[in-house]
Parts: sequence; structure tokens; C-alpha cells
Amino acid sequence: MNDDLRLIEATLQGQTSAFGQLVQKYQDRLFTSLVYALGNAEDAKDVLQEAWVQALLHLESFHQSSSFYTWLYRIAFNVAASWRRKKKVDRLSLDQMREVNALEPIDPAADPETPLHREDCCRQVQEALQQLPEEYRTILVLREIEGHCYETIAEILNLPIGTVRSRLHRARAQLCQLLKQRIALHESL
Repeated sequence: MNDDLRLIEATLQGQTSAFGQLVQKYQDRLFTSLVYALGNAEDAKDVLQEAWVQALLHLESFHQSSSFYTWLYRIAFNVAASWRRKKKVDRLSLDQMREVNALEPIDPAADPETPLHREDCCRQVQEALQQLPEEYRTILVLREIEGHCYETIAEILNLPIGTVRSRLHRARAQLCQLLKQRIALHESL
């Protein structure tokens, strides 16, 4: 019996500290993925907390057909999808983004190796990622940030592998297009 299964059994028998060990084992990894998927740490914390509550409430329904982390990941991303629907986040216009995020055009003479420039590039990618439809953003997070194989992504999202591959291809293409648009916009300012 692997360590996760032992901890699950102990939790189901009333040992709450066993569930705490599962939380410690997967908390940081899941939080990082949710930050990328949701776009900010505060929402990720709220979703993560709700995901752990849902996992505990439904722990008896966990069957060993997948790994515990895969099962937990599916719960977390379902909670995240519900969270986004509830919040109904409006897309900001470019002017609103400048006000909210203090975005300014990138100086073409800036040294690309400076930490400030790297931070700006990361922010640009994160903002472009947030503009993707949820199904594309989720696929990219699972593959490019979490490093999951196609089979695991298919299992997490309950999709055929062919669908995972095609969505990943379209997600990469759309993200590339969004980044090109952002670069062109900054160069024109």
C-alpha cells in the first residue's frame, strides 16, 4: 500500500492528522497550479481551501483507479471553474489594465536580462494566459507548468487524449497570438 493510500485509510478511520499529512504533501504544488489557472494568489487560496474541504467530504469516493493527486487535482480545477463562473470576472480594457496594474510600454532599449524586464515578461505571459478560454488555460497549466503527460491530463479532465492534444495545440497557438499582439501594442506605443 503506498503512502497516500495509507493516509487515506487512516483519515477514513478518524485520524485527522493523516489528512493533514496529505495537505502538507500536496498543498504547495496545487496552490502554484491554481495561481496560474486563476491569475492571482488570493483566489487560489480560496479555491484551494474549498478543494481540500471537498476532498475531505468525498474522500470515501476515492477509488484507486487514479492517483490521489490526480483525483485531488480534478476536484481543485472543478472548484476553480465554479469559482470563475461565480465571480464573472469582466475583461478589462487596455486603459483599465494600465490603471489597475500600472502597465506601461516596455522601453525597447531596456536590457532584457534585467530582473525588472523578466518580471514584466512574466506578467505579460500571465495576463495573456488569463485571456485564454478556460479549457485552453487549464490544459496549458497542466502540461507546461505542472508537467503532466497527456494521459494524466486526459484523466484529470475526463477527456480523450486526442482532445487533449488538439486543445493543447490550439492553446499554444492562441497564447502565441496573444503575446504577439501584446508585443505589437507595446512597440506601437
